[in-house]
Amino acid sequence: MQVKELYAYFLRSTGVATDTRKIKKGCLFFCLKGEKFDGNTFAEEALAKGAKFVVVDDPKHQKNNHSYLLVKESLRSLQELAHHHRNQFSIPVIGLTGSNGKTTTKELVNTVLSQQFITTATEGNLNNHIGVPLTLLNINFETQIALVEMGANHLKEIAFLCELAQPSLGYITNFGKAHLEGFGNVDGVIKGKSELYQFLEKNKGIALINQEDPKQLKLTEEQKRFSFGESNNVDIHIKNKTPGNNQSVCIEVDGIEIKSGLKGNYNFSNIAAAAALGFYFKISLEKIKKGIENYIPNNNRSQWHETNSNTLLLDAYNANPSSMRAALESFLTIEKKDRILILGDMLELGNYAQQEHQEIVDFIESKEIDQILLVGPEFKKTKSAALNFKKFLTTDEVIPYLQKINYQNKTIFIKGSRGIALEVLNQHL
Repeated sequence: MQVKELYAYFLRSTGVATDTRKIKKGCLFFCLKGEKFDGNTFAEEALAKGAKFVVVDDPKHQKNNHSYLLVKESLRSLQELAHHHRNQFSIPVIGLTGSNGKTTTKELVNTVLSQQFITTATEGNLNNHIGVPLTLLNINFETQIALVEMGANHLKEIAFLCELAQPSLGYITNFGKAHLEGFGNVDGVIKGKSELYQFLEKNKGIALINQEDPKQLKLTEEQKRFSFGESNNVDIHIKNKTPGNNQSVCIEVDGIEIKSGLKGNYNFSNIAAAAALGFYFKISLEKIKKGIENYIPNNNRSQWHETNSNTLLLDAYNANPSSMRAALESFLTIEKKDRILILGDMLELGNYAQQEHQEIVDFIESKEIDQILLVGPEFKKTKSAALNFKKFLTTDEVIPYLQKINYQNKTIFIKGSRGIALEVLNQHL
């Protein structure tokens, strides 16, 4: 089945689904294959749950009725359909990637832009070769601006996602030590993320850049760009007005202070980028302020909350050496008493795993911290002479320890990769 024929079925549906748990009545369901499953086996279930059509790529699972659409490869067909759908629109499409902060930045940008425009944005962190097509297929004829988050763990992935999404404007949050296993080293990270810049330059798009990041400046010096920062030679001058002691990040634009709900100085550039894009799209400062101040972080990202016994900073959605170091530096600006760290392994570091975990331990062992709990096989291997370290192989091992020690009136920072699942410790703190 050719993409134009498939598109006709898409237009007759209520949207696209790839997970039988998220089926909406009348949708077009793609039977995708994974390492341990064959999506074709879910075709009948998808129809029973309300799907109007199912896309299969195995003739053995095609039944002789109009609801079954046979293609050569379901994933490729999903991507081609998304690309075709994207090309039906001439609206601005913002591509966003980076090593750290891209989901938080995307949420902030979406909150600001939606003060004036009808937006379609990536849900959660569905930013890969499946998530990006799903985002594109959510664009409808009411959408005025689309915001597409792009993740990558190897070279050429951002380039591929750009070909699908066709961004007209793009922003790279930063270049850090993330997915080193796939990229090889930091130079590989820079090269991979910069594929967004290359696409924009080739297609006469605009690069949003943080003027204070020398890498961004150098990599975009030959192309169209829109800049923000604290220096004077920028398109939008944005000051960091955050008070000390790990208070909520505050920015100043044109003499107006905007106080966010995010803590940690590393969030300044995320918030500033959202404000800058608001100005780029000629949104009033009043609306930009409202959007930023109304944003409430969720999904275990930079969340401060009070339990019955302690104050927690939960940032357990993802972690890499760059984000871990920045978050720790910010946390260490608060009062020096009654501080606890619970840190989980940083995943996908390949041959750099042992070195990077040891560097984090070396950084924190001389700090004034009551106790440091390290969780995961990589942190378990680290060495320290400090007496305030305690190591655990798994998160499950931490729970009985917390129940026994029963922390009271502590300020506790929790951070690790999603695979370590540190968020389950909340209920024990």
